[in-house]
Amino acid sequence: MVQAIATTGRKCSEDAVALAKWAAEHAGIPYVPRANLSGKALRERYAVDFILVAKQGLLTLSTPSGDLFFHPNMAHLRLKNLRFGSAGTGDRMVEAMDLSRGMSVLDCTLGFGADAIVASFAVGPEGQVTGIESQPLIETVVGYGLAHFKAENWPIQEAMRGIRTVCADAFDYLKEQPDDSVDVVYFDPMFRHPLLESRSLSPLRTVANHEPVSEAMIEEACRVARRRVVFKENARSLEFERLEDHGRPLQQGPLRRAHPLMLGCADASRCIWYTFLRHFHLEVSFYIDLWTP
Repeated sequence: MVQAIATTGRKCSEDAVALAKWAAEHAGIPYVPRANLSGKALRERYAVDFILVAKQGLLTLSTPSGDLFFHPNMAHLRLKNLRFGSAGTGDRMVEAMDLSRGMSVLDCTLGFGADAIVASFAVGPEGQVTGIESQPLIETVVGYGLAHFKAENWPIQEAMRGIRTVCADAFDYLKEQPDDSVDVVYFDPMFRHPLLESRSLSPLRTVANHEPVSEAMIEEACRVARRRVVFKENARSLEFERLEDHGRPLQQGPLRRAHPLMLGCADASRCIWYTFLRHFHLEVSFYIDLWTP
């Protein structure tokens, strides 16, 4: 279990103390007064690596690799493309999910929340997006940010506010859901086989859940999803090979490669859509994200 504490910035207010205490209770970690100590001094005093800091109305997770905080920047450009993009432009994830207004999405790997924000925008306020995050520190930072961050425009803020976050193990959560209870179940296990080292993602890597998506988890996702299960990976990932055999118990045959699909890829021959069918109605899609760091 990750050892962590919650506190305020050095210049704290009553609001910051209240937020730090809420974050401590929400994440299940101790709250400690800052006492004007540095981050290094706090780590040494309390023998922890992670410090959840309440300052300026938001939460920051201080890690040995840097600070992790919520910001919708990664979703902003994608939403801009969806709102104002020229003909033929859009969002590959939205196309893979085949999203439309009023649909429901279960994001089993919330992370920074960028994919959930884009999905929430696509399904609109009449739709529903639930983000599952197994790590309490990440869910606390991102969940609070989604609910309180003041975006620069209303569409992205409305999309953020439309996401419900749950701190839970995705497999356990899926097992508790009724059959055919959501339209789309989504997985983005972003750190299994990263293409590049990204300094911006380093803090998240230190605390994120690195467990692979299991065959049993996909089986549960197929039971829960009414329309589609989507699994996102990068072009060099080994997850396609690892999970290819999983197609056999679902369709009595190996995972088959469908035709290349243009999803904004510069090289269509490298942008492959993997799909197989279950019970004649549920499509499970594996798509390559060429730009995942």
